[in-house]
Amino acid sequence: MVAGGAGYIGSHTLWLLRQRGHDAFAFDNLSEGHAAAVLDADLVQGDLADAELVERTLRERKVEAVFHFAAHCYVGESVTEPAKYYKNNVVTTLSLLESMRRAGVPFFVFSSTCATYGEPKQERMDETHPQWPVNPYGWTKFMVERMLADFDRAYGLRSVCLRYFNAAGAHPEGLIGEDHDPETHLIPLVLGAAAGRRPALKVFGDDWPTPDGSCIRDYIHILDLADAHLRGLDYLRAGNPCAAFNLGNGAGYSVLEVIRAAEEVTGKRVPFEMAPRRAGDPARLVGDCRRAAEVLGWKQAFADLPSILSSAWRWHERHPDGFKD
Repeated sequence: MVAGGAGYIGSHTLWLLRQRGHDAFAFDNLSEGHAAAVLDADLVQGDLADAELVERTLRERKVEAVFHFAAHCYVGESVTEPAKYYKNNVVTTLSLLESMRRAGVPFFVFSSTCATYGEPKQERMDETHPQWPVNPYGWTKFMVERMLADFDRAYGLRSVCLRYFNAAGAHPEGLIGEDHDPETHLIPLVLGAAAGRRPALKVFGDDWPTPDGSCIRDYIHILDLADAHLRGLDYLRAGNPCAAFNLGNGAGYSVLEVIRAAEEVTGKRVPFEMAPRRAGDPARLVGDCRRAAEVLGWKQAFADLPSILSSAWRWHERHPDGFKD
């Protein structure tokens, strides 16, 4: 069961699961996801807080594993509306875990985040980096990771936590892609500006201690991300203990590098303007993802920035209004 399977990451994972022969379906309340994103897979429309529906679905469909992507994920909103985030991301996840216990579902693959680390204390952050989030969104994911460790010790529910950096790109053939409202991710904002469908991009700061003065972030292609989730399930099926893995490119690209690469890919100018730094932005946020490669055998198929941008551009060209068309 792919909880949040109609969302951006969930839909790509659902597609890859089915491509590789898994009997997988989506469970989503469609508050932020899109029914069209599940393509021809089954969609159970409902809320994870509905424990009776969740447990019945798990039992009737004989679910072996849950992939959990259903969460609110806007950092800024989590600061202004923390109750919304703690209720959905923590309380509802607890309800899901309880339903899994009652239904006897043994495996859980969790969509976590590098936001559990907080301010970076080293150039490339690995899984041993201290976890001390700086916003409610990060804390909600951290709390679920703690719950999972406790559920493993007490109940034997085994899990893998995948700490993402920045998911980007789309299905290479443009079948599904990124469609958020509001959109806050850099790459769709850059491509939207290039296409003339969004206003000029704001670059927050040109005086950071980086080679070109703009912030550096770590981007990972959405299907590489999905592949790591499937490998996480294989890891659990093989009898391995609970674990956490970083998922990112491991290199990092600056905002201005993304803009220049987008202009190369699209053949269009990306209008942008400089703006003051945003409070709380680190200059550099890049992950060390060697553990996923070593333990899960994970290898990126779309590691370079042009591949990520090209797939995203293909989706946005074919679907200028997202899933609405």
